[in-house]
Amino acid sequence: CLHQLSLWWFEQLADLAPNHVLSTELPPGAPADWEGRALVCKSLRMVPVECVARGYLTGSGLAEYDESRTVCGLALPEGLVDGSELPAPIFTPATKAEVGEHDENVSYEEVARQVGADTAAALRQATLAVYSRARDIARERGIVLADTKFEFGFDGDDLVLADEVLTPDSSRFWPADQWQPGRAQPSYDKQFVRDWLTSAESGWDRRSEQPPPPLPQQVVDATRAKYVEAYELLTGQSWS
Repeated sequence: CLHQLSLWWFEQLADLAPNHVLSTELPPGAPADWEGRALVCKSLRMVPVECVARGYLTGSGLAEYDESRTVCGLALPEGLVDGSELPAPIFTPATKAEVGEHDENVSYEEVARQVGADTAAALRQATLAVYSRARDIARERGIVLADTKFEFGFDGDDLVLADEVLTPDSSRFWPADQWQPGRAQPSYDKQFVRDWLTSAESGWDRRSEQPPPPLPQQVVDATRAKYVEAYELLTGQSWS
């Protein structure tokens, strides 16, 4: 489902952002169960930055805003609450953490220091352009795209959209008809998993060094159903 949704989005965005997809045909000798779940892509020189676009205030952005009225150093107006639409989408990059570590928000100036001013500007422009296009497409289908994360790499001198894109794993999707600022929003994304892991029921302390517990089957099934619903609403295609 996530793989197919990424491919659908790559098609919708192809005129705006070149991507790393070469073929969905499996190479000879590939395992049969890769069918529909793998693709052949370009080898890129990846940029070590998580390119986050936010159109609505929630999550870690809300936590920072409540403390300082900023998100990644960007000043925001007074009076915003959980779920508020921002005056305009913002680029809030994060570090590309090692496996098992958490990404951390960084300022645009820090990104420019790490990758160079020209690359930082290109990342910001591409991130906001792709987010804005995707936000409008999702809105037409009854979904609020609250925020999302992109990854880019270089093919020679060309900046290319890579990895997966605009799936419930990397994006917050909310049902538009239930959007109500001032509360946690119903969602089609992995927030459902986050909520269970941070609940008393899970018994897990994310600050500990212990791995999270296995998800109960009902959480797995409910998450899958949400992902499938998002796929079908966005693409207009039935998942089977």
